[in-house]
Amino acid sequence: MQHFWGWLAHGAPVQLPRASHPVVHPAPPPDPAPQPPAPAAAAGEQGQEEAPAPVAAAQVEDANANAPPPGVVMVDLMGAPGTRWGLCTRLAQAFLAAAAVGFMASTDDFNEVTAFRFLVTAEALQCLWSLALAAVDVYALLVKRAFRTPRATTIYSIGDWVTGALTFAAASGSAGITILIDDDLVMCSENHCPSFMASTAMAFFTWFAIAPSCLFNLMTAVYRVQRA
Repeated sequence: MQHFWGWLAHGAPVQLPRASHPVVHPAPPPDPAPQPPAPAAAAGEQGQEEAPAPVAAAQVEDANANAPPPGVVMVDLMGAPGTRWGLCTRLAQAFLAAAAVGFMASTDDFNEVTAFRFLVTAEALQCLWSLALAAVDVYALLVKRAFRTPRATTIYSIGDWVTGALTFAAASGSAGITILIDDDLVMCSENHCPSFMASTAMAFFTWFAIAPSCLFNLMTAVYRVQRA
């Protein structure tokens, strides 16, 4: 006992026993009750509701298969290839070119003048080109498609510019020869000046009819090539 009080006098810390609390562990949560299986009637109803899904998917696939491919859907632009206005323009070009050839061919001495022969050749080419594109427009209207791919629009533009340049050159040459015969030589009594004049006028009208197609197809070709 003396040793204890002497040890306490020297300042040694004394650790007294502390009351300990019992460790309480939480009780585990109860197991969830097993869910009863769905009755057969509910399963049958779900099967009946999900059954039309394959039919709807098949209908969507059929609609996508029948839908026109992207990029060639018919767009009703005035004067564009594959439209009614485009078809009317081509028919007008072919009619005027055929009229020019008919008036010139009605004379028996047009073969003696180079400009008149060139006009007949140029207008015949213009008539064939316009009729070919008119046939393409008729097919496009029937199948509800418009051939406006970069390659097609480039071909349209080149063909229109070539035939338009030939038509304008032939009309200008024939007009010069007609003025020479009528005003300078004063030989209309010996020639078929009315037929020459009518043929030249039809050639100019043909060029006026093809000029919008040239400009429109050129702009379309440039746009399509840039987008490609």
